[in-house]
Amino acid sequence: MTSLHTTDITPAASGSRLSGRTAVVTGSTSGIGAAIARVLAGEGAHVVVSGRQATRGERVVEEIRRSGGRADFVAADLAGGYEQLRAFAARATDALGGRVDILVNNAGIYPATLTEDLPDADLDAMLAVNVRAPHVLVAAMAPAMAERGSGAIVTIGSWMARVGSPFAAMYTATKAADEQLTRSWAAEYGPRGVRVNTVAPGATLTPGNEAGRAQLDAMTAATPAGVVVRPDDIAKGVLYVVSDDAAMVHGITLYVDGGISATRLA
Repeated sequence: MTSLHTTDITPAASGSRLSGRTAVVTGSTSGIGAAIARVLAGEGAHVVVSGRQATRGERVVEEIRRSGGRADFVAADLAGGYEQLRAFAARATDALGGRVDILVNNAGIYPATLTEDLPDADLDAMLAVNVRAPHVLVAAMAPAMAERGSGAIVTIGSWMARVGSPFAAMYTATKAADEQLTRSWAAEYGPRGVRVNTVAPGATLTPGNEAGRAQLDAMTAATPAGVVVRPDDIAKGVLYVVSDDAAMVHGITLYVDGGISATRLA
């Protein structure tokens, strides 16, 4: 098994593909979200890092600033009510000088249980964070993008939305819902200059699931890549779909999953 760099600290790139643009990345105090924030900032975007834990969020902001990027932390509890979500959208927009060019709906929760074991509270929270929050934030931010005639929205999906699984049924259903929202939003906002896409990670190793490394290794051993996905891999996929390189990319799900959803080698 190839050894991988497993830290969630992704060095910022030194490019300018997003120079002058602004971005909001939800759930970006660690893991995949933090990697996305660092990569977008490294390409010139002014990024709002968001999440519930201010200490971790400020740490990501400081790392970006030390690398020469621009970032600010705006606290957000995406399981909160509608007005809380809209208030977060307003605060994030203000932190970016009144303009959001890129929205990355990364925040998500994943209670991995059998259907009969899923607590009601976890079901409600999953629907709130994984589906309701992206819908409310797009409703709050996309109209201004459309009025300007430019913008990019990305929702982080999952390879598990594409296959049946004997566990985590509701999680996979929420990610399938996110893919359908992407297709519908692409049709709704694309003609007005806003590109909307999904990036779907495979079995990704983050500091939060390091204890499950053996299981992740087993899941990915028979994929074409043969190794786990890293947060940086997902971040680079997001960078592509929000950049001008993807000007003709609308409504897709980009699977950054090492081939796990499309192939069987054994």
